[in-house]
Amino acid sequence: MSLATENMNRREFLRVSSLAGGGLLVGFWSSPVMGATTETGAAATEFSPSVFIKITRDGTVTIFSARPETGQGIKTSLPMVVAEELEVDWDTVKVETAPVAKEFGPQFAGGSLSTPQSYDQMRQLGAIARTMLVEAAAFTWSVPVTECGASSGQVHHFPTGRTLSYGDLVATAATMPVPEAATVKLKDPKEFKILGKRIGGVDNMAIVTGAALFGIDQRVPGMFFAVFEKCPVFGGKVVSANLDHVKTLSGVRDAFVIEGTDSLNGLMPGVAIVANSTWAALSARKQLRVDWDEGATATESWSGFVKKADELGPQKGATEVVRNGDPDAAFASAAKVVEAAYSYPFISHANLEPQNCTADVRGDRAEIWAPTQNPSPGVQMVSQLLGIPAENIKIHMVRGGGGFGRRLSNDFTVEAAAISQKAGVPVKLTWTREDDLRHDHYRPGGFHYLRGAIDDKGAITAWKNHFVTFGNRGAGRTGSGGNLGANEFPVNFVPNVLTEQTMIECGIPMGPWRAPGSCVFSFVFQSFIDELAHAGGRDPLEYRLALLANKLGGDYDAGRMTAVVKLAAEKAGWGKPLPRGSGLGIGFHYSHRGFIAQVAEVSVSQAGELKVIKVTAACDVGAQIINLSGAENQVEGSIVDGLSAAWLQELDIDRGRVVEGNFDTYQLLRITEAPQIETHFHTTDNPTTGLGEPVLPPTAPAVCNAIFAATGVRIRKLPFTRNDLRWS
Repeated sequence: MSLATENMNRREFLRVSSLAGGGLLVGFWSSPVMGATTETGAAATEFSPSVFIKITRDGTVTIFSARPETGQGIKTSLPMVVAEELEVDWDTVKVETAPVAKEFGPQFAGGSLSTPQSYDQMRQLGAIARTMLVEAAAFTWSVPVTECGASSGQVHHFPTGRTLSYGDLVATAATMPVPEAATVKLKDPKEFKILGKRIGGVDNMAIVTGAALFGIDQRVPGMFFAVFEKCPVFGGKVVSANLDHVKTLSGVRDAFVIEGTDSLNGLMPGVAIVANSTWAALSARKQLRVDWDEGATATESWSGFVKKADELGPQKGATEVVRNGDPDAAFASAAKVVEAAYSYPFISHANLEPQNCTADVRGDRAEIWAPTQNPSPGVQMVSQLLGIPAENIKIHMVRGGGGFGRRLSNDFTVEAAAISQKAGVPVKLTWTREDDLRHDHYRPGGFHYLRGAIDDKGAITAWKNHFVTFGNRGAGRTGSGGNLGANEFPVNFVPNVLTEQTMIECGIPMGPWRAPGSCVFSFVFQSFIDELAHAGGRDPLEYRLALLANKLGGDYDAGRMTAVVKLAAEKAGWGKPLPRGSGLGIGFHYSHRGFIAQVAEVSVSQAGELKVIKVTAACDVGAQIINLSGAENQVEGSIVDGLSAAWLQELDIDRGRVVEGNFDTYQLLRITEAPQIETHFHTTDNPTTGLGEPVLPPTAPAVCNAIFAATGVRIRKLPFTRNDLRWS
């Protein structure tokens, strides 16, 4: 049969082509593509295959990981799901990063979506392959399929004890019909041998031995090294530069201006230096002199934003997000009204591996190696801005040294491609730490002006919040994570609610930061709920449980949250006697499909020296913990990251530029400051979801509330270092 002349569907093509290559490739049909028609013109549904499994005749099982890996462990966990259903021993499996191709479905890492979008599909994929292999063995032995079963990479015939390895069955299995996913029997989770165990990351050995996994490690033949100087003021443009002088410096191949675009998230204007080493490029950059048109953002500062917010806060909000009941009447009749203003600054992602990209642009073709969380939009961005057909751009996903939302943007990718295109050679672009801190897409700062009314029993009768946030000039929308939802807790648990929002337009680039919105909303709302509990003379734990029991509407699962709140409190020993200067605090939050509660234990000296002793976390992320080691890693990493941000991190903006430039002024939590972390998983009969983001939000309020319990000092401004914690 000729592939060129026969009308062959996708399944037939996969079976024939994989057989010809000496192996079995199993495809997955993930979603219908509407619009295809049959020969009679009737509407039809076509499923696009995704090739994830390869089994060769020597028995080697390769599972392709299609999602970007930035330390969240997805390159290990999703192949584990396939291997479990495929019935192979984990230590015999090879895991390879998949190419970027539409056949693999969604290929991005963000929003803790990799697991919920892929878990069921990966199970089905492994089960389809196992079913085909079992049917191939039954066919070979001429026995009923019901007499056969698979385990450890073999198919067994139970009545006779015969076995065939998967490798023995490749040729036959490649000719078997592919069963529909809905007809395949999945394993009972009680029979899982891999899932739920502690499994080391598939790249661990390569990482500790220094293999070239990360973007910053990439090398290609004929490659040069590039740096890119952008205006210190966001949105500024090049007027002139001493390019002739820079070109004479040792090791420099070329220096030129990149005009860029008007978008803060696109290709920024700047000056590129291309040299024969990174050192030569960085050394030449020290002698670069640029005259900048700084633009409108040069008038902006954090102090100016604070002043503007304080003017806006007492006023009526520009947008009414939600109004329930009669807040005005409830405040008028309240036994007590509590008012407070909370704020938090812009902060950076601070990836340990700064942004980088290797690009080889030749004519109308481009090949790119990028530690991106979102490769396909990167292809489109390069195509649109550089005029290269998207089908001629090949992008390789390489491991990223941290992401947290920063690498969802592809500005560094298009920068490298633009420099390579103009230089006419392959280049590796490397940002310095200063570039990374001063040209990030930041978590937006924010200001919340809150009022709470309580009755004579301390219960909340009314809640008002005017949220002053940021949006980019002319964009007409808030920065990522700056939009307050209409159902944000405790809306639907308080009878009278008014939430409003006002946007300050600015030129500061903003982007998703780990658990966008939730990462700061939890600090504000859980801290203010704590204020109301104390104002009403109530225990903070009992107060939260009573509030969760007062659900008035919406789809917030109060039962799941109640369970983890109780679990965290029990495991932390809530109510245990503590000496003066020590305290327990609690916080909880629902985000990214995860229900998380945390209890923090702290001590604060009379001189105001803070020590976070322990954080106890209770987590409900559904029915199955895929990789216990990876899950614990995500919980611990989230708590450390959340504590680091809340305790230490802030960016000052002066004359439209970020002041901080490196980790001497923008600090990360040191190992001596890290608390003991105790993790508890509460499994429920709900869809399995991710852990990269939902654990972070409750950390800040749990610690803040513990500080209050220890000292009587209420933290309403982040970072903690902005507060005087001394007590007597």
